[in-house]
Amino acid sequence: MNHNRIIAIANQKGGVGKTTTCVNLAAAFATMKYPVLLVDLDPQGNATTGCGIDPRRLHVSACEVLLGERSIEETLLHPEGLGFDLLPANGDLTAAEVALLQQDGREYALKRALQPLSARYAWILIDCPPSLNMLTLNALAAADSVLIPVQCEYYALEGLTALLNTIEQVRASINPDLEIEGLLRTMYDGRNKLADAVSDQLIENFGDRVYRTLVPRNIRVAEAPSYGMPVLRYDPWSKGSLAHVALAGEMLRRYEKRGRGDAAWTPAVVTETAPIKARGMKFGDSK
Repeated sequence: MNHNRIIAIANQKGGVGKTTTCVNLAAAFATMKYPVLLVDLDPQGNATTGCGIDPRRLHVSACEVLLGERSIEETLLHPEGLGFDLLPANGDLTAAEVALLQQDGREYALKRALQPLSARYAWILIDCPPSLNMLTLNALAAADSVLIPVQCEYYALEGLTALLNTIEQVRASINPDLEIEGLLRTMYDGRNKLADAVSDQLIENFGDRVYRTLVPRNIRVAEAPSYGMPVLRYDPWSKGSLAHVALAGEMLRRYEKRGRGDAAWTPAVVTETAPIKARGMKFGDSK
């Protein structure tokens, strides 16, 4: 099966493991010999740093690509030893966002830039900023689907509801084919009763749209970015590494199942006025 998938990894709530998921999922697919492109759309450049690149030393970045000043081909980097390509980011992306607001078709700048590369990569993973801004809208306009990392904590469901509403708005106005790739429970600590309760509620509301894979709290995952590498390279046999490899495998199995005719998942409209549990939301066919 030809996957050839563009996935935005997004959550409007910060600190949920979004960048960690993006970098390590890219590394996991690369170890499986898939051609992978990681797109860093966060002006903080954390995904870029996590690949061993200092954003402060960049002469060109995703900023120039979005503004049409450089082609994506001449901006790509090939981080040593990681096996995947990177469209890097730095603080200039903040200026790019402001400049894009003055342009026609501003939501589609990234989609236009990626079109020449669509057949080159099996997976294009986009690390989004932790907010709904023009950069995030560009990611959602370009993506086939959204993977949502969710930390199992008290406010996680509230942030998830806001993101699902945003995705539905994007589907209505910018990208009608946008799907939910799945929900990933991150920084999970099974010793914490609250984490278990939130995890159970996610499964109750979203069923098999929640990945079975759990990414645990793991010191190796936390340490790896400071060494400029994914945890799969820093400590390949750590629990964090094995979890991201398991996630990649689970995603591949889901695609195989979908190839047999399973429907893609799209979100229903939800409001922000009650606990998720009380909403009775239905999310497509969850057979």
